[in-house]
Amino acid sequence: MANHKSAIKRHRQSEDRRLRNRKVKTRVKNVVKDVKQAVSQSAGEDVTAKLTTAQSVIDKAAKKGVIHKRTASRKISRLARKAAAPTS
Repeated sequence: MANHKSAIKRHRQSEDRRLRNRKVKTRVKNVVKDVKQAVSQSAGEDVTAKLTTAQSVIDKAAKKGVIHKRTASRKISRLARKAAAPTS
């Protein structure tokens, strides 16, 4: 454990940030999973609604710095491709 007052505060801050970031990352994973599930069930309007929600959540995570902006862009792009792909 840290000995200096500033190091103790820094540890406390980093722990708070870690927990906050974990919530955001979990939310991103869940919305991605929802979109993939909707695509596999071929629910037309449901897919577009979930895709819009997922894009919003992913963009917010990137804005907060939880994930990198290029990672966010890649995730959104891949989800959009899956949603637009013709079902066989």
